[in-house]
Amino acid sequence: MRVILGPMEGVLDHLMREMLTEINDYDLCVTEFVRIIDSLLPNSVFYRLCPELHQGGQTRSGTPVRVQLLGQYPQWMAENAHRACNLGSAGVDINFGCPAKAVNKSRGGAVLLKEPELIYQIVKATRAAVNPTKPVTAKVRLGWDDPQQCFEIADAIAQAGADEMVIHARTKDDGYKADTIKWDYIRQLRQHVKLPIIANGEVWNYADGQACLAATNTDALMVCRGALNLPNLGNVVKHNQAPMTWEQVLALLLTYSQFEIKGDKGLYYPNRVKQWFAYLRHQYPQAKLLFTDIRCLNKAAPIIERLQQAQQQL
Repeated sequence: MRVILGPMEGVLDHLMREMLTEINDYDLCVTEFVRIIDSLLPNSVFYRLCPELHQGGQTRSGTPVRVQLLGQYPQWMAENAHRACNLGSAGVDINFGCPAKAVNKSRGGAVLLKEPELIYQIVKATRAAVNPTKPVTAKVRLGWDDPQQCFEIADAIAQAGADEMVIHARTKDDGYKADTIKWDYIRQLRQHVKLPIIANGEVWNYADGQACLAATNTDALMVCRGALNLPNLGNVVKHNQAPMTWEQVLALLLTYSQFEIKGDKGLYYPNRVKQWFAYLRHQYPQAKLLFTDIRCLNKAAPIIERLQQAQQQL
């Protein structure tokens, strides 16, 4: 089976990809989206979002990284996809699933699920612009407000020539509510289109992964939020590895804390590590307690000192 580390806007940046691919056997990572409007973006935009392009489109541990694009104009999506792949991206992914209101208001992400014809035009133009050896993939939800919309959406993506499709098994209206997951629709889509499908949504542990594979009849999973709750989720799902202990997670947090963040560490690091704690506390009670100690700290040094104290107290 394949396990892919998915994108999370503002969370799974290149530093987090570096950390998580070091300790997991991920088959692929997908970046946060590059917002495409009506221009060909400069190389610097792609390098900033995906520094892995400087090293052959891979993390230091050798995991391929695929740039994700979000936009509504086929021509500009195609031109930017061509540029991303020429810079070294392991293919290009197109975001048709982001439910954020700001994104949808500007006609990007999940709002395009209402327009299968436009989805078709975007994917077709992108596929034509990109080297045939580079995969063009799409990430979607089941629909805007009705999961039955998924069949027309999947047809559009398949007929446009995409190589693969990731399906988050909820509609946009479902948001991220756990009880709205609809894995059975992915199984139906597997019978409806020949396009390879990657299942996404509500995989938090090994049992969830096995249940998802069985329910969807797929052989590939994408994990996102769960990969932050449980840092070795990739290997838990793929190899039934034991979940990381809190002691191991603390050591990982301290390793993460040593990353140099281009001179602005004192400003950038506190927000990012607290953001990670917001996920970890769902898996580890100790993280919830420690989060109360660091949430009011706004400098890197005292946060790292508190993490070191917690490690010494184990």
